[in-house]
Amino acid sequence: MKKFLLLFFFISFFQMQGQVKKVIKHTNDAGDVTSYELDCSQNFPILAKGLRYTITRHEFKDANPKNIYRILMVMDGFYTNVLNSEMSISAELSDGTITTQKQTIENDGYFDGACTLKMDLIKAPVKLSIKKIILHAGKEVVYIIPENNAKMFTQNLNAIFAAK
Repeated sequence: MKKFLLLFFFISFFQMQGQVKKVIKHTNDAGDVTSYELDCSQNFPILAKGLRYTITRHEFKDANPKNIYRILMVMDGFYTNVLNSEMSISAELSDGTITTQKQTIENDGYFDGACTLKMDLIKAPVKLSIKKIILHAGKEVVYIIPENNAKMFTQNLNAIFAAK
């Protein structure tokens, strides 16, 4: 009986970790910008060991409507004291495309492990997945993304894309 209960809790834990997140909708007071983001109130989805993320879509409603996608990456335990003014984050997609974004490091010059990757040209349904994330902030760190986490990321991205 104990083995059965342990197996049940083990399976339910991994099902909770691998679920597609719920999408939360926010509209600003003027009503011209709507944001859709993953519900990370319980926990952030995991891309790789030590790398968590959330996805946000900003939908601008004006004469030329457009969507902007931002992926916030949080690196657990990553901290550098190299005084740089810029850092870069790159995502290599399954088709070989590399998206790179440069960002200014915080005012004190230290990178605390959180950065945003902006992606403009996303078409649904998204079939590409992320193979690896490369971060350069004084040193280069490469996160190889496991296949099951890449699939979950793609499902979450498609959920954000389809949100109304």
